[in-house]
This record gives sequence, structure tokens and C-alpha cells, in this order.
Amino acid sequence: MDIAAGIVVYILLWWWVFFMALPIGIQRNESAIAGHDTGAPKKTHLWMKFIATSCISLVLWFAVDLLISAELFSFREMSKTM
Repeated sequence: MDIAAGIVVYILLWWWVFFMALPIGIQRNESAIAGHDTGAPKKTHLWMKFIATSCISLVLWFAVDLLISAELFSFREMSKTM
């Protein structure tokens, strides 16, 4: 995988993992002040989720890179048969 493809794959993996991590650990604010959304979370823990997402995405990126480097499947070969 070249550099541009690697960056694109990492960014896509990062957003995918980040959106899956957003609802984890969220607790509703039961004592909301008038005018505030009752469904708003008490604490979002975004920094923790940002760091965890970055680490998980890096591990997934290495796995994808290994799959592509090992040539277990090749989109170029698949396109030749079509």
C-alpha cells in the first residue's frame, strides 16, 4: 500500500471506530436545568475516546496493511476476471 492509500485507509478506519466509540460510557444528565437538553451527557470523555480510537485504528491499519501485503486477496486480480 502506498503512502496516500495508507493515509486514506487510516482516516476512514479512524472515523469508523470513533463513531462506534462515541456512545460508550455515556450517562444522561438526570438533573438538567430548565432550558438544557435532558438527553445531553454528563461527561463525554472525548479525549479518552480520541486516544483509544487512534490506537485501535492504528492496530486495524496494520492488520489491513498485512492483508494487502500478503496478497491474500487482490482487487487487481479480481478485476481481470470481470
